[in-house]
Amino acid sequence: MSKWNLIIKVGQCENCQNCVIAARDEHVGNDFPGYAAPAAASAESPIRILRRVQGDSHMVETTYLPVMCNHCDDAPCMRVAGDAIRKRSDGIVIIDPEKARGRKDIVKSCPYKAIVWNEELQLPQTWIFDAHLLDQGWQHPRCEQACPTGVFETVKLDDAAMAEKARREGLEVLRPNLETRPRVWYSGLKRWQTCFIGGSVTARVEGVLECVAGAAIVLYAGDQRVAETVSDAFGDFRFDGLEKNSGIYRVDIRHALGNASRECVVGESVYLGEIGVALTTSEVETH
Repeated sequence: MSKWNLIIKVGQCENCQNCVIAARDEHVGNDFPGYAAPAAASAESPIRILRRVQGDSHMVETTYLPVMCNHCDDAPCMRVAGDAIRKRSDGIVIIDPEKARGRKDIVKSCPYKAIVWNEELQLPQTWIFDAHLLDQGWQHPRCEQACPTGVFETVKLDDAAMAEKARREGLEVLRPNLETRPRVWYSGLKRWQTCFIGGSVTARVEGVLECVAGAAIVLYAGDQRVAETVSDAFGDFRFDGLEKNSGIYRVDIRHALGNASRECVVGESVYLGEIGVALTTSEVETH
């Protein structure tokens, strides 16, 4: 049977908050019997935009990550809630707006922090994939309709077809170690999860500090050669896809104008700043 899935394209979100506003507009003060009770304006939004800032001036990268109910096939909230939460045959998880009243324990059951508490109604609530609209024939939830940058993509496929799509497109889920089998997928999640090392190569030429383009740069972890690149027209270089807290790295820079080397420790992303290259005395004599 075909089931609903949502794909989120990391790197395309610009934190405009349109998805958050659209969800609030749809649910705050609006009652959808059987689906969701009215959301409270004072409650947290069930759609959140997380932010990660990496690097330092002038090499800074900001990534925004939309997070909401994952509509897990093995949802921890369902194990806690009993009949107060149900899983529909199309994959959507619904918190019953009557049976779940007073069940604040349900909020804490979600490892993704995607369930919010409506204090006015004493009710746990979450993003319901706008199931009330999909059941009327809509093909996309409000968050996708409101997004100006194409962050969201709704697909309805059987599990085998979705697994193949995920494999083909490199889609991942949040916290796969939990084995909750989410139906919200992410494209380009490594941008959120990994780090970079970057820097800017310069040299003093006839008394003027110049950017160095075309410098050969090699990245080492211990004695292991990890990657190599060349500096661009502005002297900048960058190595992506490094694991957080992965330890000590060394950057070796070689160019006709000179050489340089730098070490750093990667906990988060590192911008090494301006790295000046210069020839050694023996190299100057050789030249």
